[in-house]
Amino acid sequence: MVTRPSTNHGEALELLLVCRAESGAWTPVTGIIDPGEEPAAAAAREVWEEADVTAVAELLCWVHAVPMVTYDNGDQAQYLDLTFRMRYQAGDPRAADDENTDARWFPLDALPPISVDMRERIRYALDDVQAARFPLY
Repeated sequence: MVTRPSTNHGEALELLLVCRAESGAWTPVTGIIDPGEEPAAAAAREVWEEADVTAVAELLCWVHAVPMVTYDNGDQAQYLDLTFRMRYQAGDPRAADDENTDARWFPLDALPPISVDMRERIRYALDDVQAARFPLY
């Protein structure tokens, strides 16, 4: 989750969201770590590739396995999700690749509709806990 101080609301924060081309859903920037890539570096790379914004990872907030995905060809995969709190450094958001149709800042009190899973990631990234969470097993 990339945040920055609001340009219109004093001390309030704004959240960077992208609109997914395949679904029209608004989400924080997400992506997959390349082989041999450090997770925090991957998060920063994905923000730059998808939204043309430079950000740096500050905190690993949540670690969990997402449900199994079955692709059209029958292949199955299950991914480990790492949610980072990212600090904005520079750039004006735009849809910088073909995965998204839009990218912009939203005040936290005026977010577009977002899935329950993405809201949970946002909540963990924005609270004051300074440690990663792990699901109970």
